[in-house]
Amino acid sequence: MDIKIPEVGESILEALVSSWLKEDGATVAKDDIICELETDKVNVELPAEASGILHIVVPAGQTVAIGTLIATLEEGAGAQAPPPQTTTVKVATTTVVAAETPKTKPATQPPANPAARQQAEQRGIELQDVTGSGRAGRVILDDVMVHKKTPPSPVKTEEEKSAAVVAETALDGRPVTRQAMTPIRQRIAARLLQARQQTATLTTFNEADMSWVKKIRSRHQEQFTKKHGIKLGMMSFFVKASIEALKEFPTVNARIDGTDIVHQHFYDIGIAVGTERGLVVPVLRDADQLTFAEIEQQIADLAAKANARKLTLADLEGGTFTITNGGVYGSLLSTPIVNPPQCGVLGMHSIQDRPVVRDGEIVIRPIMNLALSYDHRLIDGREAVHFLKLIKEFIEDPSELFLEL
Repeated sequence: MDIKIPEVGESILEALVSSWLKEDGATVAKDDIICELETDKVNVELPAEASGILHIVVPAGQTVAIGTLIATLEEGAGAQAPPPQTTTVKVATTTVVAAETPKTKPATQPPANPAARQQAEQRGIELQDVTGSGRAGRVILDDVMVHKKTPPSPVKTEEEKSAAVVAETALDGRPVTRQAMTPIRQRIAARLLQARQQTATLTTFNEADMSWVKKIRSRHQEQFTKKHGIKLGMMSFFVKASIEALKEFPTVNARIDGTDIVHQHFYDIGIAVGTERGLVVPVLRDADQLTFAEIEQQIADLAAKANARKLTLADLEGGTFTITNGGVYGSLLSTPIVNPPQCGVLGMHSIQDRPVVRDGEIVIRPIMNLALSYDHRLIDGREAVHFLKLIKEFIEDPSELFLEL
């Protein structure tokens, strides 16, 4: 039986063979996890589809295309586990036959992937203290990485660094270092370049007075949190406002397929989340059917999964429109990049108290800059400007969101 890199998503073209959990020539049972794959979006555990003897073709550490043969599985009678070896010990005239006792891990050691075990040793972490998230409680590398750990010794830190970073000199002789991109960073780079090359992206700007949203949050935060177990944040207001604006301007929720326009009559809103590995965009499915509390809870859950590297492809695929909040990092203004095949992305930014004119008087208001980047091949400037203006109006008077006017 051939073991190949499976198709794990329409946008994923290759995978890193992160580690083999079974050695070459080992006997495996059906459904045993034999290999870990790492893609630019998610980590994948590869189970054996049958029992047999494993023959590894592609060693760990190599990145190969989807569909590549990485191992074979020898099925049938020849794949049965060999009988335990025996040793004969002669004592006087008595022959004692005893089965050789296989080497086992200490009882306190949970099942763990080799990479996880190695990383735990380097970081001084006891595996029995780590909660395993793999199949049957197996400890995987991500579990060790997110575990509260003892810092490694300086010697080990330098060894780890030297394995990933290569010291070089620039043309003028000054020192530089070289480090390979992670798969997810490579994918981000490719996607950004694709967006620039394959879309006609423009950005329009506006600003929103956040007074009413801040007042609502302040007035109802305690009761909202007590009832729903989650805080009322800013993002749920923008998700709701965006959906209402998408209903008014359905082209912004559409996508281009060749020479056709595909109008999507559902609202799957991508929420950009920054992680240590890079930016990922998990999706709120049918967000128009979610309450404020459900939106906040799902965003919190997806962010937690993203930071723990627990996102699945189902969490990431699709999306009809994206919202990104650079304001959490202090950004005042930016031009977000459209995520193809989507045609629009809303950028939120920091809130600042600024002097504005209201009823002929200068007053101080909390103002947020808004940016809408859009694919001009499908969306005209007039549509884009009015779309963003409508979001501004919903944010400045959220009562319409609650009354569904």
